[in-house]
Amino acid sequence: MRDERDHTGLLVDFGGVLTTSVWDSFADFCREQGVAEDSMRRLFREDPAALADLRELETGRMEEQEFERRFAERLGLQDAADLIDSMFRGMKPCEPMVAAVGAARAEGVRTGLVSNSWSTSHYDRSMLTKLFDAVVISAEVGLHKPQPEIYLLASKRLAVEPERCVFVDDLRENCAGAEAVGMTAILHRDVADTVARMEELLGFAAPAER
Repeated sequence: MRDERDHTGLLVDFGGVLTTSVWDSFADFCREQGVAEDSMRRLFREDPAALADLRELETGRMEEQEFERRFAERLGLQDAADLIDSMFRGMKPCEPMVAAVGAARAEGVRTGLVSNSWSTSHYDRSMLTKLFDAVVISAEVGLHKPQPEIYLLASKRLAVEPERCVFVDDLRENCAGAEAVGMTAILHRDVADTVARMEELLGFAAPAER
């Protein structure tokens, strides 16, 4: 049984936390397209217009085809068809993280997903049902991380006060957003370190890696 702890809720990001690196997937895509492998990283980090387009997509205010058209143009690509799916195709499930979230839920921790994304159609719905008590997708709620409102909404849906929630994300700014509303954030860099910190804060035991 789980010990009594201050933290009773776990909120996690999807891409780069429950999956392999988003940036690695982007680099794979760039190599396939014959452009510099850091092209997408630089666009999102250095081009405000590109980031603004991503936010419009993630909050449901831009259609996928329009985003694909604009982004293909920024990358100098002629074909925008299926660009979004191709960008993320390299991401694979991170089994130890998935198992850890499942173990936390099995031991009574309330679990939720908080993801900046344009559609639940890009997720394995059976996995969402198995792992989470609550799911917050940015495009469905018109909010995005690191806006404080999206964390508060996730906390409300989870029925756990923000101060009792642990939040896991691979982006520093998203962790800062969670901390701003009182959550305890874990910046995900290494699977073993993240799982150990989750276990420490939430009082559960993750399955041993084989």
